[in-house]
Order: sequence, then structure tokens, then C-alpha cells
Amino acid sequence: MVRTIELNKRQEQILEIVKENGPITGEQIADQLNLTRATLRPDLAILTMAGYLDARPRVGYFYTGKTGTQLLTENLKKIYVKQFQSIPVVVPENVSVYDAICTMFLEDVGTLFVVDKNSYLVGVLSRKDLLRASIGKQELSTLPVNIIMTRMPNITTCEKDDLLIEVAKDLIDKQIDAVPVVKKTSKGDLEVTGRITKTNITKAFVSLADDQ
Repeated sequence: MVRTIELNKRQEQILEIVKENGPITGEQIADQLNLTRATLRPDLAILTMAGYLDARPRVGYFYTGKTGTQLLTENLKKIYVKQFQSIPVVVPENVSVYDAICTMFLEDVGTLFVVDKNSYLVGVLSRKDLLRASIGKQELSTLPVNIIMTRMPNITTCEKDDLLIEVAKDLIDKQIDAVPVVKKTSKGDLEVTGRITKTNITKAFVSLADDQ
């Protein structure tokens, strides 16, 4: 994974030379800048790894024509759910709303995934769901979560090999805080193997920016 870098003055000069003269060899670039090939090698490596330049043996360097935004988009499309998913917090469908609230507080999460006796996904509980139940006059210690949870087919899920950017779009479009990462069984049931939250998405963007 490579970030969209902030170019220094010499790297910008290299880009201009390659734009105007490419394909051009490293030695020819060095001659134009009155520098040694060894001095330029790190800059050429960075520009090539970042996607601004491409290099072909016995041909030289040429400009890819891609903007920083295009390169960032390409890098985003290389990040998969499995790289940033975290451990899911699940509760059984017969647990009380009161216990679910305690679990959410103790685990410091905003979404709980509800599973049946076979540990297959049957529902999702958000902070809003639990808050809504708390405002009513129900007895929370006896009210099971399966009464208030969101059920299939209204649950948004993802799989480990999905692109993270697509999951991010779902979070935005559907105004939800998290989605379960699932694995489908041969019978079509869903095993919860992880979760993707807005925090996971943020970590991915920070990682992309920090990756040299």
C-alpha cells in the first residue's frame, strides 16, 4: 500500500523533466539536474512506488499522467476488509435489553450483533435501538433483544474480501455505525467473523497516509 506523497522541490523537478522528455533514463535526468545517479535514486524510487512515474528496463522513466487524487483512489481500491476488521461483540437473541446495554457499555462499542443458538447472525442492535427501548415503559431486564433488534433482510453485511471503500459507502449511505463481517455457510447461514466500524475506516485512511 502506497500513500499519495507530498513532493519535495527536487521530486517536482524530476516530474517536470520526465513529463517533457520521457521516456528518459535516470542518468539523463541526473545530467539535467547536475547530480549523480546515486543521489537521485531514492527520489526516483519514491516517485515510482507512489505511481507518479513508471519505469521500463532499457527504456527509462515515463510519466503516468495520474494526479494525486487518482493515485489515492487507486490505493483505496487496494484495501480490503480483512486488513482492518476488528473483533465482533455478539450477544444471544434471548438476552435482555438491560444486559445488552451493559455489554455495550463494558465493551465500549456502538453496535452489537445478535446470534441464535447456533451462533448465526439474526440481528443487529445499535445504540439508537437500545436508547429507544430505554425511553419506553418496558421492563428492560425481561425484554429480550430479539423484540427490538434489526432483522434480516434489513442488515447490511460484508465479507473479508470486500473492498473497504465499498463498506465505507454503505456506512454513509445507510447512516449506520458498523457492519458485521460474515462468512456464509453451505446452507446460507451467516457466521460473524468480525466487524467494520467508522473507527476501522478512519484507521485505514490514517494508515494510507502514513505508509511510506
